[in-house]
Amino acid sequence: METDTKTRTRNCAWISFHFVLLLLFRKEALAQIRYSIPEEVKDGTVVGNVAKDLGLDINSLIERRFRVVSGRKDPIFEVNQNNGALYVHNHIDREELCQGSGACLMELKILVENPLEMHYVTVEITDVNDHSPSFPEKDQRFEIFETTLPGRRFQLHTARDPDAGINSIRTYTLTSNEHFEINIRQSDASKIPFLVLKKSLDREQNDKHTLLVTAVDGGKPQRSGTLNVSIIVLDSNDNRPVFSQEIYQISIKENIPVGTSVFQMNATDLDEDTNGEVEYSLGKTLQRNVYDIFELDKLTGVIRVKGAVDYEENDIYELDVEASDKGTPPLTGECRVIIKIIDVNDNPPEIEVTSLSDTVSEDSKLGTVISLLSVTDKDSGVNGKIISSITSDVPFELKPSYKENIYSVVTKEFLDREQVSHYEITIKATDCGDPPLSTFKTLSIQIADVNDNSPQFNQTSLEFYLVENNVAGKSIFAVSATDNDLNENSAISYYIKREGNQNSIISFLNINSETGDITALKSFDFESVKMFQFQVVATDSGAPSLSSNVTVNVFILDQNDNAPVILYPVSSNGSAEGLEEIPRNVNAGHLVTKVRAYDADIGYNGWLLFSLQRVTDHSLFGLDRYTGQIRTLRSFTETDEAEHKLVILVKDNGNVSLSATATVLVKVVEPKEAFAASDVKSAAKDDEENNVTFYLMITLGSVSVLFLISIIVLIAMQCSKSTDYTSKYLQETNYDGTLCHSIQYRSGDKRYMLVGPRMSIGSTIVPGSHANTLVLPDRRHTSGET
Repeated sequence: METDTKTRTRNCAWISFHFVLLLLFRKEALAQIRYSIPEEVKDGTVVGNVAKDLGLDINSLIERRFRVVSGRKDPIFEVNQNNGALYVHNHIDREELCQGSGACLMELKILVENPLEMHYVTVEITDVNDHSPSFPEKDQRFEIFETTLPGRRFQLHTARDPDAGINSIRTYTLTSNEHFEINIRQSDASKIPFLVLKKSLDREQNDKHTLLVTAVDGGKPQRSGTLNVSIIVLDSNDNRPVFSQEIYQISIKENIPVGTSVFQMNATDLDEDTNGEVEYSLGKTLQRNVYDIFELDKLTGVIRVKGAVDYEENDIYELDVEASDKGTPPLTGECRVIIKIIDVNDNPPEIEVTSLSDTVSEDSKLGTVISLLSVTDKDSGVNGKIISSITSDVPFELKPSYKENIYSVVTKEFLDREQVSHYEITIKATDCGDPPLSTFKTLSIQIADVNDNSPQFNQTSLEFYLVENNVAGKSIFAVSATDNDLNENSAISYYIKREGNQNSIISFLNINSETGDITALKSFDFESVKMFQFQVVATDSGAPSLSSNVTVNVFILDQNDNAPVILYPVSSNGSAEGLEEIPRNVNAGHLVTKVRAYDADIGYNGWLLFSLQRVTDHSLFGLDRYTGQIRTLRSFTETDEAEHKLVILVKDNGNVSLSATATVLVKVVEPKEAFAASDVKSAAKDDEENNVTFYLMITLGSVSVLFLISIIVLIAMQCSKSTDYTSKYLQETNYDGTLCHSIQYRSGDKRYMLVGPRMSIGSTIVPGSHANTLVLPDRRHTSGET
């Protein structure tokens, strides 16, 4: 290689020299000639006639000289000076001159003198198959494990052939065998052979293979070179553990106790000793929770439960199990164990309240939604089917949604806070497992108040009894109403409805708007007003406000505030004095006269009793204490005085009785005088009696009118109320002439009997009679009248 470089350098120098000469002499190259010869020509072989090919005159060749400028110390070509022929001067070795497979061209410069000319000659040296392929080494050795997989490539020594073109190496061949084949990879410069394993080796069958690789060129005849290849088969762990199945499927129930064996793996290895000993392990790429739930005994292959197995967390587990032997290198077999978890009904349903209106207005419409809830069960299948219901007796119901297990709680009945102000709605969710599991959820619902209740009095009408002569300005009684609503809706204010014909009386009444206390601004007189009626209105503070009213009946109770009034005898000057004349010959029991009196009070207060306060002779005259009749007790004698003075005391039966006195002068006359006086007195007496009768009629008429008015009012009240309240006045039917009151009226649970004085001596007070005045509780419903 170094020699070629020096030669080329020398040639370049010569060429440069001659080129300079050409420039100096200003001559140009005349022609370029090309020749071709094989590399194995002998020395002296003529390549071509340069002189002839250049068209030089043969006769002038003596004068001209030829020189081959090649740059080599030992030129390969020379020119015969005699005839101009170019011939081989030294042995031609193409592989030495031209490396590679391309065309081998030698550029020669022919310098011709006299005159000086430069001509170019190209000589192509064609290749001859004169070299055989050869390997750098005669033998090559490989050590291959018997477990090496087919397709493995092993690079062989590459053969060299100096020839070019078709004479270079064309292919490699391998002696026939069942395990290997030859494979050639073409590169830019050469062909590289590879030994390819086409069938696995088995050291137990053959531990060494001897092969012959032949490199063949393309010349004619062909030349070749050989390489001895020795294959040493190394023993290895060539049998991996094998499971009976690639995939195992097992099923276990969830909640299986920890430590329970669920499956045993079994893998076999055909190798012996340590190469056949198998250890088991779980794959390294499993989900993390698998290692927490299952464990694998590396020696026995038993799979045990390590942690809690919960179907709801995972219903299937895939375990990659590896079985490895102890060979070098160890071999591994794989399989997959699919563990399916069987669901057990171990999860009760769960109720989730997604929305709740814990306060509901009592005027809500039917179907008003108060809550939204969802029901879930972590179990599956039948165990996850849920039946939901409301167990409590409430005016609400569950309404299912279009989506399964979604419900809304709605009202199914109208609400009334005054009846029930708070509800506890208990919702029950039960799955269909065996045994079924249930969950309860309680919703606390408060009913909001609306002003739907007006104030209410205990009765539609109220009766109050007021003793006359009350103190003006003081509370006489109170009314009270209740409202079932709350807060402002139940805040009640009172006022008196001032309408009707009794405004003159009602104007003297005042009511406290907050407490309902009624105050009389005047003192009432039983003798003037026995009863009156008005209405009290109770209004709440709701919006809008509601109200109700009650009729109040006020009965004035009598007090003994009126003294008896003597109606007869009455003198002309107004004093209670009278003169009575009787014949001396009257018998015992003769009616002398009758004292008449009147008391504006009623009952005991108006029940009058008569008594002789003073008399001249107690043996002669007697007085009926009830009727006021004065009668003789015996016949007059000659010794009896002719004139007697009787002072009669008339008193009522009040707690503090009031009284009046009347004086009667009795004059005893002879019969004839008596008759004469009788005629005169009869006329005067008729006038007097007519006057008395007139006053009596006026009095009775007034009492009757008041009585009728009271009856009409009480009848109207009775018709306007729904209770069994009755109030009536009953006129005494056995009035015997003494002016008095005898009225009975009943109200509620009390009965009032105002009895007049007309009773016979020795009579008793009996129920229902009008001979006395009693204020008694009505015990008709318990023990009868008393």
